[in-house]
Amino acid sequence: MTNAIGELEKDANCIFVIGSNTTENHPVIGMKIKQNKLYNGAKLIVADPRRTDLAEIADVYMPHLPGSDVALVNAMMNVIISEDLADQAFIAEHTEGYEAMAAVVEKFTPEFAEPITGVPAEDIRAAARLYAQSGNAAICYAMGLTQHRTGTDNVKSVCNLAMLTGNMGRPGTGVDPLRGQNNVQGACDMGALPVVYTAYQAVTNEAVRTKFEQAWGISLPKENGLVLTEVINKAHHGEMKALYVFGENPMMSDPDLQHVEEALEKLDFLVVQDIFLTETAKYADVVLPGSCFAEKDGTFSNTERRVQRVRKAVSAPGQALADWEILCEISSRMGYPMNYTDAEEIFEEMRKLTPSYAGINYARLEKGGLQWPCPTEEHPGTPFLHKDGNFSRGKGAFTAIDYIPPGELPDDDYPLILTTGRSLFHYHTGTMTRRASALNAHMPTAELEINPVLAKAKGIGNGELLKISTRRGSLEVTAKVTEMVAPQVVFMTFHFAETAANRLTSAEFLDPVAKIPEYKVSAAKVEKI
Repeated sequence: MTNAIGELEKDANCIFVIGSNTTENHPVIGMKIKQNKLYNGAKLIVADPRRTDLAEIADVYMPHLPGSDVALVNAMMNVIISEDLADQAFIAEHTEGYEAMAAVVEKFTPEFAEPITGVPAEDIRAAARLYAQSGNAAICYAMGLTQHRTGTDNVKSVCNLAMLTGNMGRPGTGVDPLRGQNNVQGACDMGALPVVYTAYQAVTNEAVRTKFEQAWGISLPKENGLVLTEVINKAHHGEMKALYVFGENPMMSDPDLQHVEEALEKLDFLVVQDIFLTETAKYADVVLPGSCFAEKDGTFSNTERRVQRVRKAVSAPGQALADWEILCEISSRMGYPMNYTDAEEIFEEMRKLTPSYAGINYARLEKGGLQWPCPTEEHPGTPFLHKDGNFSRGKGAFTAIDYIPPGELPDDDYPLILTTGRSLFHYHTGTMTRRASALNAHMPTAELEINPVLAKAKGIGNGELLKISTRRGSLEVTAKVTEMVAPQVVFMTFHFAETAANRLTSAEFLDPVAKIPEYKVSAAKVEKI
């Protein structure tokens, strides 16, 4: 997040939520948005294929079709430019690339975008005017925006929108990605990505690489590594012999699970390190029991870049160890000794190599969390980025982005769009929450949300069993007849192993930059059983 969570409750005059069912997937942040709307009079714009909780109280709700985000945001920018609502002073002083972006946006009138997005032109105009004229305006997004083959384009589009209106570098403004899992931000900050060391220091940067080589006393690779989707494909082709899966469950979370299953079975050796025997662990040659959050010391970095201490409350069961202990032990046995004594020693080494974390230490964190960048021990941390329009790269870069349709569009054989997501009661692949009896009582099985118009046409009643199919396969699932989705859209969560939605999603269409699969758009059909 460029800005702090608390600003969504008190500083933002307008909040644009796109591709995020915030009250179910990020309940604390969703509550703050609702409080700002209901008690402070903040304006609320929601763009989502489903009529979510926030959509019910939105000033403007735009139920755009999955995969049409760029067209929708470009149309909003078309209105802002054509009606002279852009912040020309901010653009001139703090940005570059405006002319190329504006040239692409010119054709995206609301009327042009309406058949692409399914959103009435006047609603697009209303949303654009509200966002541009409300003062401090913030954008919140989640995986509904990123899990497309144009996910990077989608994110750059909302950044264009924020810069176009000067909504950067002040409290209550900015672009706020709501992270999908606990400590995802921290994992990325610590270099758990194949292209960077800690805090996004590029693997391909020779000076950075030399710094880490000197600290660790070892020669490091010059090339970027592979992302998960590339790893699975190489395993499927026999080019990947061994895989170490750590705190991840690709046999539930990856697209086209039959493809994943075949890939894992072709491996010579699979190690899974986790706190439960996951669906992926069932394919493992070795399972290493790790420890959960309450069983270890360390830090988490949350979605607003806030680094917080985690303290051991109970001992891990059986032979389970803290994850860092397992990794150090394996490294030592493979010939590179790692002789750290505790989590704090690892953190101290990390912050000496990581400029944005350099001022954070355990002593300071005892008094409360700190938001990076925090370059010195006297620095108070950074609640919001790009203060006064001073971007970290110098000037903010507009990107000229045209609309690219989803890789798999509905046709005569598969006339519907299947989109996937989460529920309030379960978390990600259900590894933890489906072991909680209270949560299972609320939502014991998967459901397919289907519009009443479509249900009537197919003769499907609420609670009846239906079959949903895509080009990857079919599932039998209970129907939930609801007006939350449009007649041409169906929705399903991916928490349930016995009805695994990702058996239906495609691994074929990936974002060219982030390599994220297009989970949110699959051509589908439904039949009554």
